[in-house]
Amino acid sequence: MAVNSSLSSPLGPPACEKDAEALQFIDEMTKNADSVQEKVLGEILSRNAKTEYLQRFQLSGATDRDSFKSKIPVVTYEDLQPEIQRIANGDGSPILCSHPISEFLTSSGTSAGERKFMPTIHEELDRRQKLYSLLMPVMNLYVPGLDKGKWLNFLFVKAEIKTPGGLLARPVLTSYYKSDHFKTRPYDPYVVYTSPNEAILCSDSFQSMYTQMLCGLIMREDVLRVGAVFASGLVRAIKFLQLNWKQLASDIESGTLNPKITDPSIRECMSKILKPNPELSQFITKDCEGEVWEGIISRIWPNTKYLDVIVTGAMAQYIPTLDYYSGGLPKACTMYASSECYFGLNLKPMSKPSEVSYTIMPNMGYFEFIPHDPANPVSLSRDSPPRLVDLADVEVGKEYELVITTYSGLCRYRVGDILRVTGFHNSAPQFKFIRRKNVLLSIDSDKTDETELQKAIENASALLREFNTSVVEYTSYADTKTIPGHYVIYWELLVKDPSFSPSHEVLEQCCLAMEESMNTVYRQGRVADNSIGPLEIRVVKNGTFEELMDYAISRGASINQYKVPRCVNFSPIMELLDSRVVSAHFSPAPPQWTPERRG
Repeated sequence: MAVNSSLSSPLGPPACEKDAEALQFIDEMTKNADSVQEKVLGEILSRNAKTEYLQRFQLSGATDRDSFKSKIPVVTYEDLQPEIQRIANGDGSPILCSHPISEFLTSSGTSAGERKFMPTIHEELDRRQKLYSLLMPVMNLYVPGLDKGKWLNFLFVKAEIKTPGGLLARPVLTSYYKSDHFKTRPYDPYVVYTSPNEAILCSDSFQSMYTQMLCGLIMREDVLRVGAVFASGLVRAIKFLQLNWKQLASDIESGTLNPKITDPSIRECMSKILKPNPELSQFITKDCEGEVWEGIISRIWPNTKYLDVIVTGAMAQYIPTLDYYSGGLPKACTMYASSECYFGLNLKPMSKPSEVSYTIMPNMGYFEFIPHDPANPVSLSRDSPPRLVDLADVEVGKEYELVITTYSGLCRYRVGDILRVTGFHNSAPQFKFIRRKNVLLSIDSDKTDETELQKAIENASALLREFNTSVVEYTSYADTKTIPGHYVIYWELLVKDPSFSPSHEVLEQCCLAMEESMNTVYRQGRVADNSIGPLEIRVVKNGTFEELMDYAISRGASINQYKVPRCVNFSPIMELLDSRVVSAHFSPAPPQWTPERRG
């Protein structure tokens, strides 16, 4: 198809006219980021003017930024819980939003141990779909020919629950996959999944994963990219193949489906896909029966051009494992989104994971930013709302906490994400996701966050490289039963050669390397105050973190949104982890520490 030259984009030459229109939309939105933001805020305030929430703060129908910023407080989920609970209980009056709340989207974060419920409205599906429609036109600029094959993308739904008032509550991806936007999507040669809808929409995670893997194997030569929403999901899929390849190969050889797959819709659709193929079965058996799984993705799906997974933030720790399984294939992080709001996309999706930046699309909601400086936290008093920074006014190199106002009724809501500005595309800023704003570990006055823990894990695991060993998964907790208390880190290791595994002494040095990576307050507690005991690494059996995920799913977690908790304190989880420990190792000496000098 000839592309209309008037629809060209500064991002690059589009693959087709549909792509040209999408790239032009990105260009228009990002060129006028501030005016788009002003329009979005005006629309939100105008349509929600008569809501109980906005009237409470005497906005009096004003839709300008100054009135909004001076009268509406910055809030957390806990501040909104009474209103959210009323909606969940069936109160249909315009509490937060003038449009009826269509459902709740359950966040992967929690409040007081419970999942957060984010109100949403029907039109948000259109807004999310619009962002999805921009992803492939950008990807096509970097990876040509994706219309010539298929996408093995492991997608899952979770059975929804109903609130007392009868509203559905489910993860945002489940909401999307169960919508007509997804189920009756028009054919797009650039987005052809190997997985049938019947498998994606099956709430039984085993049947869904088994069928999706089976289809991926059957269509192995057509697969041009392999992915899952999060890197952890793709790692789980490869582990699933390790555990189930014999039965999958048997199904392919005989052309009959595993009797454990009982979902009628899956069995019906697979009757048209699964045919006897002894040659393919032999190939799978030959590739999977050995102990070496290095490069397995590239071996089974030889035409794979890249992995489509999120590997930013906490997912970064899966990069070595994915490199091992894929032979170092590129990893594309395409978008930045949450249950509260979809934010933006990566305009350079093939960049290295450490260089990934997301461009906020100013039409998705109204975005403000709290300057983030741990040494000088911003006061967020309800009586005097702080002067937050607008989207177009953030500064390159600085870090901010994201605050959103949405069409669904969230006003100046703190998402909890810390972002660093890396640059601009036109007038729209680009952000690197740094971390969730939370403290993971604390024994005394020390406070260790996720980024510090991740860095310590990376530094310590470097000692394992000469033994061809890597940390597959980890979590932690602050053990205050000992005196003094100490950090406990659970490690699951991938040992490529069991005859050359790291010794007890090496793992002790890993403990010390972690402590050397901690902040000065921690090291002072260890060295000078004796308020923190030696750090402990507990190595657990292979498969332990799979069991942890299965346990979380049995308690209602979404397979799509599940992330391994980086800190645990829930007794059943602790008992599960401790029952799988094969060895324990302590730091053999205190870390280096000298008093800080100021001035």
